[in-house]
Amino acid sequence: MPFYSKLGHIPQKRHTVFKKNDGGYHYEQLFGTEGFSGLASLLYHVNRPTQVKEILESINVKPERVQGEGLKSQRLKGFDIPAINDYLESRVPVLFNQDCTISLASPKTSLVSYFFKNAAADEVIFIHRGLGTLRTMMGNLSFSNGDYLIIPRGVIYQIDFETEDNRLLVVESSEPIYTPSRYRNNFGQLMEHAPFCERDFRVPKRLECVDERGDFLIKIKSHNTIHQFNYATHPFNIVGWDGYNFPYAFSIHDFEPITGRVHMPPPIHQTFQSKGLVICSFCPRLYDYHPQGVPAPYHHSNLNSDEVLYYVAGDFMSRNQIQQGDLTLHPSGIPHGPHPGAMERSLGQKETHELAVMIDAFKPLSLTRDALAIAQKDYYKSWI
Repeated sequence: MPFYSKLGHIPQKRHTVFKKNDGGYHYEQLFGTEGFSGLASLLYHVNRPTQVKEILESINVKPERVQGEGLKSQRLKGFDIPAINDYLESRVPVLFNQDCTISLASPKTSLVSYFFKNAAADEVIFIHRGLGTLRTMMGNLSFSNGDYLIIPRGVIYQIDFETEDNRLLVVESSEPIYTPSRYRNNFGQLMEHAPFCERDFRVPKRLECVDERGDFLIKIKSHNTIHQFNYATHPFNIVGWDGYNFPYAFSIHDFEPITGRVHMPPPIHQTFQSKGLVICSFCPRLYDYHPQGVPAPYHHSNLNSDEVLYYVAGDFMSRNQIQQGDLTLHPSGIPHGPHPGAMERSLGQKETHELAVMIDAFKPLSLTRDALAIAQKDYYKSWI
């Protein structure tokens, strides 16, 4: 995240001795991206973060690609994904390419028996339903319905749910997730025309500094494999940190829509970007105010991106019979647009109360077998 933040106790000067009150030393760790040239933070540990006691069995979690779907629009019934107790087991990949994996999840209980770290991807977890606390090595973040949780790769975390009916949309990006570059000036500050500002982002507020020794299971995802490590010290043993690389939260309800006299294209909804994808927020907003304006989107062809829409709340004005939790895929190479009657229904309307998350992937997405199990078989015929 391109602004400076800090939490806890840190030395006056980086890379210098930082003594404990008992005379021992804290251990410094550079937590950075893109070698030594990307965003980074400096973390200060009570114990060395390298104490591996044992490496346990690895688990293959590579998504299984469905053959033969090709250029076919898809509608997935997201709420048909079963609720499962375990947090990682509840994550069901439905779409993927070499840049990202998109999963749906319905974890029933908190992640407390182990810790998790995604070592290969930044995670964007959209909280469709749920209430609780994201607990990380860099501090805690409370969350509720509509929150995006941005978790940079390498962050060790657990999730405490206060609810049992939890529904999550999870995007794993092989490249770092940032705010859109066109909304930032040369110094990284969000500019006046951006649909949000730094005040809207919630950073960790409370460190859990746990100085404990024992057996601490950390499940680490890398290269489609879950590696299980037993560490000798509790991973939440940081007394302070500062820098630009940290987890944060942003509520979709804090996105300020950009509107115009005629219909505005989807990039005005953009919220996050990576090299391989963008994430957009469709929020309640006023419609176009040209007297002859057509509020529904025009037909369009995504010639270099696959469009994914996850429907959160309200009536999505360009679709018929879409329900909460549904996810649609409109692949590149064929045109798509409003369902029959949607354009006509939109005429004369003044506002929309829809809420949805859009993901545009710049390389073709593959459907998984789990996705096929919840797919509406004839969705591609719904424009007839």
